[in-house]
Amino acid sequence: MPVSFLTLAQRERYGRYPNALSTIELTRYFYLDDDDLEWINIKRRDFTRLGYALQLTTVRFLGTFLEDPAAVPQAVVEALASQVKVADSACVSAYRDSEQRWRHTAEIRTRYGYREFVDKGVRFRLGRWLCAMCWTGTDRPSVLFDHASAWLIGHKVLLPGVTILERFIAEIHARMETRL
Repeated sequence: MPVSFLTLAQRERYGRYPNALSTIELTRYFYLDDDDLEWINIKRRDFTRLGYALQLTTVRFLGTFLEDPAAVPQAVVEALASQVKVADSACVSAYRDSEQRWRHTAEIRTRYGYREFVDKGVRFRLGRWLCAMCWTGTDRPSVLFDHASAWLIGHKVLLPGVTILERFIAEIHARMETRL
């Protein structure tokens, strides 16, 4: 039985960059600290350093790795290029075609502690948190979806597919409705 309580805007926004990023978002999510820069500077080529930085900041901001790691706003590319000292930000297109990007995603998961939605305990903890929200509030499933996405990103869990999360929330919501 298909579940669909999300708006079209929510579906389009899930796991993608917004049309425009604010200065606050750029400084909060796309800033590389000294540890990040030290690790990134180990990479040999300009395009691998910039690509790694893009992958890292994308997963911090969106909670997922993009299929095309170069499909980010130009402001993000320029901000990161200046931090990793890459003169030509157009080199990011070479990263898109390299095999290195797949190794970088695995490296970022391990180094920064990102987990999958199916990892032990993740669904349970999210489910308990959502149950508490349903029990104490009257939030619609679409609002719970936004809260769940934020919870997953905050707890370094890679976002599952939109329909997987939608079904999970619908199940929790239905269970709590029955209980109430």
